[in-house]
Amino acid sequence: MATSTFRNKNEVRPKKQGAAKRARIKAQKKRLVALGVPAELVENMQSDKLRAFLKYPKQTQAEFAK
Repeated sequence: MATSTFRNKNEVRPKKQGAAKRARIKAQKKRLVALGVPAELVENMQSDKLRAFLKYPKQTQAEFAK
């Protein structure tokens, strides 16, 4: 009986999938465009920058409303 994998939860837990990550980033890009950020700017943005803008949506909306 394989007790080591039964006890070690790290080896049997679900792993993150690339498709799920891409879906999250796509949804975040849609949210930024809805806030008023130009679509061409959003397309070239890194994922950490996307999340930084989404942390403070009111501030982001005010910044790009000019």
